[in-house]
Amino acid sequence: MSEIIQTINETEMWPELSDCTLCPRECHVDRSAGETGYCGQTARLVAARAALHFWEEPCLSGTNGSGAVFFSGCNLRCVYCQNHQIAQGKSGREITVTHLPEIFLELQEKGAHNINLVTAAHFVPQIITALETSKKQGLSIPVIYNTSAYEKVETLRRLEGLIDIYLPDLKYFDTTLSENYSHAPDYFETAAAAITEMVRQVGAPVFEAGEDSLMQRGVIVRHLLLPGCGKDSRRILRFLHETFKNDIYVSIMNQYTPLSQVSGIPALNRRITNGEYEKIVDYAIRIGIENGFIQEGKTASESFIPAFDCEGL
Repeated sequence: MSEIIQTINETEMWPELSDCTLCPRECHVDRSAGETGYCGQTARLVAARAALHFWEEPCLSGTNGSGAVFFSGCNLRCVYCQNHQIAQGKSGREITVTHLPEIFLELQEKGAHNINLVTAAHFVPQIITALETSKKQGLSIPVIYNTSAYEKVETLRRLEGLIDIYLPDLKYFDTTLSENYSHAPDYFETAAAAITEMVRQVGAPVFEAGEDSLMQRGVIVRHLLLPGCGKDSRRILRFLHETFKNDIYVSIMNQYTPLSQVSGIPALNRRITNGEYEKIVDYAIRIGIENGFIQEGKTASESFIPAFDCEGL
């Protein structure tokens, strides 16, 4: 009974959730009263997995893994979403904000190199409370904010001092693509402003000395190649390089997997070819990108989608 009472009281701790404008959707719903906005979530924390994760960039996963906490819900809803089970809120378990610091500390005890907050934009007030508590209780490893970058600058500013590494996507440059595939015609301008704020907060990349060379601070911008969108990918890479130079790392990803929900979208219903990927990598090198990660071998045939079975919650 005490757990239920505690959970109910927690929904009253963040008055901004009674008129939610945390993300660019600005739904203005009363999440504290149980209403759901575009993200599909109320004020109650829901997560689908908290475990060591080995599929991030090498400087994040290291040898022990990243301590990834996958939160349920999303404010973007990409038609090809690789994590659609949690993005649509179909998988997950309700947890209290008082339990979340315990999850962070347990991951640290398991040897995680960092705490990796995956798709947490709609839970930022709760995340702030949990991070402040866990840091007082001994959390000492870097904290990653892993995001689609469809974020409000005002919300990101509230995280300053709590986040060490930002791991945003930059999905599209073209408005038509972002509208058709993610229902967000303002994606590029919104994401560009968000990434600029992230770089302002954490600055140039800092790595731990030693063999593993783990990132301790900085920004890695991910770009997932989509079939037939090479022109858009080149525009994104040029923007990132001209805007941020070596103050960020760029991760060029070829792991796009056409899941069942894109079977009716011919343009997306195939994998990236080796030739498509090699052309984009060559382009990145040609324009002068030096700080970057590429995926080698047959990564697109591997499963990067973890089991959202509520492990670690």
